[in-house]
Amino acid sequence: MKKIGIITITDYLNYGNRLQNYASQEILKSMGFEVESIVNYPIKGNDEILSLKSRLINALKQSPVTLFKKGIEKIQEKRNREKYLAGQKAKDLSFRKYNTKHIDETDFVVTTNDIPYDLGSRYDYFVVGSDQIWNPNIRYGSSVDFLTFAPKEKRIALAPSFGVSTIAKKYEVLYSKWISEMAFLSVREGAGAELIKKLTGREAPVLIDPTLMLTPEQWLKVAEPARMKPKSKYLLTYFIGALSAKRKKALQELADKNFLEIIHLKNLEDFDRYDANPGEFIDYIHCADLICTDSFHSAIFSMQMRKPFLIFDREGKSAPMSSRIDTLLSTFHFKDRKYSNNTNPEEVLKIDYSGFEEKLIIECEKVYDYLNTALKK
Repeated sequence: MKKIGIITITDYLNYGNRLQNYASQEILKSMGFEVESIVNYPIKGNDEILSLKSRLINALKQSPVTLFKKGIEKIQEKRNREKYLAGQKAKDLSFRKYNTKHIDETDFVVTTNDIPYDLGSRYDYFVVGSDQIWNPNIRYGSSVDFLTFAPKEKRIALAPSFGVSTIAKKYEVLYSKWISEMAFLSVREGAGAELIKKLTGREAPVLIDPTLMLTPEQWLKVAEPARMKPKSKYLLTYFIGALSAKRKKALQELADKNFLEIIHLKNLEDFDRYDANPGEFIDYIHCADLICTDSFHSAIFSMQMRKPFLIFDREGKSAPMSSRIDTLLSTFHFKDRKYSNNTNPEEVLKIDYSGFEEKLIIECEKVYDYLNTALKK
């Protein structure tokens, strides 16, 4: 049996990351391959280290009053950070337990500076994707993410995402070279296809995220009963960005108008649910009456479970990543699920999934056609 090595972000704190990794694994296994995910981590370059130094120098130039105010803020941040770190530790543990049960990973770790000399010959093919594996802001332009350690004919991109609409100048030359050398090229968003065209001149098909390729029944098989799931009807929130007072007020209005309890999945104020594992994440969405989110994969699993959902713009320091959500909503004709000041709270539970199944079948066929060609099936 031929063997495939998956290169994707290794993140034991992110639901979408773990579930897209599982989906890619299952898709490739269903095609008759042995599949293993290669544990890997990027390494920060000198530019990222220098930026930390420059921030320290700038801080020292500020007035004593400003520094005092920031010092008070830091004390509060430290208290919040201690709670945050405790939550992250608990979540990491629950994710790893779930991961061990469902994802086949290597017993070795790859970094930009530490790649086994024979890695390229250990697998018949390498598949990179999906998730934001080509986002230079979080992957620091790692060559591993472009499979440069493998013979060119073994390199396959399965719906990777850039997560950004432009590539910084310092990465352009390398990205252009590495992407040009991919044997088979696809991408997850329209903005990503435009970037590839600009960098390499190549056309890249836009494919759906692997999490959309499995059926609801397949997802429910790897779901786990959520430990803290309420017995009453509830509105589930999952926000990666900040949660402003204005947004909290909007969520409360949505809940009140529809007689729903609000459950927060990624909020330290709801600490007992903070460490829910990916299986519980599926169950929370499956049983929710309404999902409110700024998360790409929360939107996908809402669709998978045929649930009413609302997409909010991301707030706070987290960079806007609307391209992938815009592509998703446009592909499946759900543009009306973007929350705005004109959203009627009394109408949000009404959603039309009548054409979703037919469109999903077409999009899944595109992925299998692409993989059959790339993997010579």
